[in-house]
Amino acid sequence: MMKKTFILATILPYLFSVSFGQDVQKKDIGEFREVKPGFYQNEILKSHEDFESPNNERSVRKYFAVDLKDLSFPTDLKKYSRVWHNKPLSQGNTGTCWCFSAISFFESEIFRATEKKVKLSEMYIVYWEYVERAKSFVRERGNIYFAQGSEANAVIRIMKQYGAIPLKSYPGTKPGQKFHFHSEMFKEMNAYLQSVKETNAWNENQVAETIKSILSSYMGAPPEFVIIEGKTFTPQQYLTDILQLKLIDYFSFMSTLKITYNQKGELVEADNWWHCDDYYNISLDDFFFITKNAIDNGYSVSICGDVSEPGHDKYKEASIIPTFDIPSFYIDESSREYRLENRSTTDDHCIHVVGYYIDEDEHWFLIKDSGSGAFDGPHKGYRFFHPDYVKLKMMNILVHKEAAREVLDDIIK
Repeated sequence: MMKKTFILATILPYLFSVSFGQDVQKKDIGEFREVKPGFYQNEILKSHEDFESPNNERSVRKYFAVDLKDLSFPTDLKKYSRVWHNKPLSQGNTGTCWCFSAISFFESEIFRATEKKVKLSEMYIVYWEYVERAKSFVRERGNIYFAQGSEANAVIRIMKQYGAIPLKSYPGTKPGQKFHFHSEMFKEMNAYLQSVKETNAWNENQVAETIKSILSSYMGAPPEFVIIEGKTFTPQQYLTDILQLKLIDYFSFMSTLKITYNQKGELVEADNWWHCDDYYNISLDDFFFITKNAIDNGYSVSICGDVSEPGHDKYKEASIIPTFDIPSFYIDESSREYRLENRSTTDDHCIHVVGYYIDEDEHWFLIKDSGSGAFDGPHKGYRFFHPDYVKLKMMNILVHKEAAREVLDDIIK
């Protein structure tokens, strides 16, 4: 009996390790770091005429992050297979990542389909998004989420109504202004809408005109026409005739256990303020497959999710899931849903997947990022996502239908 016990005690730890694999993954260590000035403080804020240097006597702020100093990651851009995309641009002091992500995505799509290299205006979309949002504020008697954030597929909704224009036709900044600053503009619009609510002044046309006046004072008024190679086009004509963009060919996907798979549903997130329910809900395996399949086959992906994570490091430029969050072996639909339910996963940033690299059988993703933190590392405007990060922390994707064909064929009969 003692001999059997000894043998079992000897081999069980080995069998457990082989069976479950978690002992193979080295434990990560967390640490508190001091918040240091970066691109946002040194470039964006200092470029603003009202910038004031911070008070050095203020208390030091710290944040919890994974210790990555002894680790290396595949961050060599040259190793990544990439789709064509315009160089990264900063969104400045704005909450418009959703637009920068989707506009960059459509620029890549236009090149893929037509080989035309275009740079579109993000602020043209943002301008009309605010106008439509203000109209909804009136129609819903103030019961909508009015903020700077939105979702990537909002760009499709606005393009269908207002078209698109080149960046040079509408930069959305004042002369000499280097970065976008929307904090004061938003405060003014929000204060006005709250006064509308308080006084029951529910005149949709008047509210829309006032919002346009505020927007135009900060961003300039968008043009009604653009001139391309000597010809005049409306923004709608530019979208269809020049860009040849077929918006009906683009689909949004999410993955949650709350809704039956392979059916449409609402992305329950504050930035989906118009309660869009055109998201196909699919399994996590299908969600990851579409993302991977798209970039492997010359398509790109507009992807939105959570970047307020201890494994999202702006200096190393890598985004990983540390073992103290959850070991890789245990990442699945349930662990993903747990984080969606307790709100430790939220949709706080939209980015653009523009490339991939296979490193030791792991499928890393090259991310084009308009957020200020993405400009703190050596590869300005880029990040590198581990596949676990996509599976656990990304909430929704926007892709061309052909990139999702294998999944869509099982949904749309």
